[in-house]
Amino acid sequence: MTAIDQITSIAQVEAALADHHYISERSLATAIFLALKLGRPLFLEGEAGVGKTEVAKVLASLLQRPLIRLQCYEGLDVNTAVYEWNYTRQMLQIRLMEAAGHVHLDAAQQELFSPAFLLRRPLLQAIDYGQGEPPVLLIDELDRADEEFEAYLLEVLSDFQITVPELGTIKAPTPPVVVITSNRTREIHDALKRRCLYHWIDYPSFEKEYRIVLARVPQAPEQLARQVVAFVQELRRQELYKLPGVAETLDWITALVALDQRELDPAVIADTLGTLLKYRDDLEQVQQLGVERILARSQMME
Repeated sequence: MTAIDQITSIAQVEAALADHHYISERSLATAIFLALKLGRPLFLEGEAGVGKTEVAKVLASLLQRPLIRLQCYEGLDVNTAVYEWNYTRQMLQIRLMEAAGHVHLDAAQQELFSPAFLLRRPLLQAIDYGQGEPPVLLIDELDRADEEFEAYLLEVLSDFQITVPELGTIKAPTPPVVVITSNRTREIHDALKRRCLYHWIDYPSFEKEYRIVLARVPQAPEQLARQVVAFVQELRRQELYKLPGVAETLDWITALVALDQRELDPAVIADTLGTLLKYRDDLEQVQQLGVERILARSQMME
């Protein structure tokens, strides 16, 4: 019986995520449960830093499967994402054949384009994983890739197979667990979304973010954790270019703990805002609004 077979309820998924320090709403646990049971890719959208990538990491951990990550970017091509031939090794083999004397052309070509000379990139690794249980495949920030690469994924996500012209079609014995993330810098095509289960991850509520902070940074004083979360929640009400995500909240409180800070004060906020805000305009806007004023408003939330 596989780890997925042993998962029999949504509540069990919620508990397993919590055991791995991932605090989830029931709606996300439901999407994960269905993705595992139906063998469908899980497509997660949301602002940067809300925990989309972490879902794949936690799934790999709780299912005890390897995580294969494909980080998308503009210009990502098949050679980088799927496979390419090891031309250097092929050239060396050709010279060895020439040095050995008579070479049969068809036999040499068959040998040079065999699996021994194939460099398997993340997508092919996830499909052609060999023995054991299939991995968790994370296709991260798909919105950064070109639409041509997105179109290439349609065959991979619908049939879980990849065609290498010289070798034929390679099909996964059992589909990998697939998690796709997007920060929605551009719209992903409907054809790809139809192959997936979709879930939007929003910024967390105060209570959820407080639980996340305590779970991920347990050494943080509870009073400091409440103040940090309240301050971040107040910042998200402002008109900033880039609102801080959960990842930034965790970075900030980790920095404050490293400074032996027990509670927030305007001076330490001003000194450490760079762990929370990543744009000069946002820093200047917060300074104009007044750190003391934002802190006072946030304290009304606690």
